[in-house]
Amino acid sequence: MASRHLSRSIAMQSLYEWDFSGKKEDALDKIVEKNIKEYGPGLEKVDFVWQLVNGVKKHLPQVDKIIEKAAPEWPIDQITIVDRNVLRMGLFELLYENKEEVPPKVAINEAIELAKTFGGESSGKFINGVLGTVYKEIDKSTNRE
Repeated sequence: MASRHLSRSIAMQSLYEWDFSGKKEDALDKIVEKNIKEYGPGLEKVDFVWQLVNGVKKHLPQVDKIIEKAAPEWPIDQITIVDRNVLRMGLFELLYENKEEVPPKVAINEAIELAKTFGGESSGKFINGVLGTVYKEIDKSTNRE
């Protein structure tokens, strides 16, 4: 497994656990450290895990609003915890990461793969639909400038 994909898996599992346990402010760092030890032995660069986790945490209110707009029939608390956190990570990468480091299509494809691995039967399609909608909006606004 490529190290960036593994980093995304660890970040998603950490965000899942943090979200599941009530998003306690001081718990996330301990969860991430535990998951890096458990799921990423030998992972050379853990910076990307922290970048994703801290980025999602920092931009959580904005990202959740975008999810609510892109999937209005799905209130944020009714989206499964896996799908919700895969969307958060995907949107963080899509909106806030360096586009040369993580091209939008890579961010979307990685999120779909995580959803297929950790989510339910229709998770991949759901993630693809929401992120695809957001990407089209970004693309429209970028091409207008």
